[in-house]
Amino acid sequence: MSAGSSGSLAGKVAVVTGGGTGIGAACVRRLAAQGATVGVLGRRRALVEAVAAEHSGFALVADAGREEDMKTAMATVLDRHGRLDMLIANAGGFGQGSCSDTELADWHKAFEANLNTAFVSAKESLPLLIRQRGAIVLVASIAALAAGPKVCGYTTFKHALIGLSRSLARDYGPYGVRTNVVCPGWVRTPMADEEMQALMVQHGLTLDEAYARVTADVPLRRPADPAEIAEVCAFLVSPAASMVTGAVLTADGGATIVDVPTLAFAS
Repeated sequence: MSAGSSGSLAGKVAVVTGGGTGIGAACVRRLAAQGATVGVLGRRRALVEAVAAEHSGFALVADAGREEDMKTAMATVLDRHGRLDMLIANAGGFGQGSCSDTELADWHKAFEANLNTAFVSAKESLPLLIRQRGAIVLVASIAALAAGPKVCGYTTFKHALIGLSRSLARDYGPYGVRTNVVCPGWVRTPMADEEMQALMVQHGLTLDEAYARVTADVPLRRPADPAEIAEVCAFLVSPAASMVTGAVLTADGGATIVDVPTLAFAS
């Protein structure tokens, strides 16, 4: 992408995996608002078709981790629009349990959901992205930077997304393709709402109170809205970020800057 107006993506074509809900759906809305034509990719037809219909986008009912699905999706993009400028690889979200508690089958599911989806979608998008000197954003998590309790698979494969991003940035930068990682903290999505249930039951909290509890030591003292993470992703795929590649951009309200051993002094 050449430098230019950061406000407009008119004429550009994007694909967002995991685009039917949460951060993915917010990315679709943000890119479409800036003028891009957006392919909403996901496994749940009703969700992806509904989000696509909101902004005259197009639905791609596919599993981002399946090679044949992604080949078909990219062929559809090329046939309908003749180009691909941006990929936001957002699919993911499995991998609960400590190492001892994780069955091998669940380990493979965590790999498929959090790392393989990004690898396959990037691999199959690259031929089109190279043509347009396009951009990739891999949506990871602050679990790519630090370990939470009993999320072995999720933590491992989110960490691996940073390695994948750097490899892509190194190998395809000479072709003009930029690749970056976004690491959100807590974001109010349906998936995070489900994770709050354990706290709500254990401590008798409302959903709002549970989010307040998990962000009590975060400098901004709140979770993100999906639209805030979408803004970060949209920046990274836009011409405004034309010199940014191989970067890890943390959007966590400051969570990962907190020095845990000093928390006792703050209280």
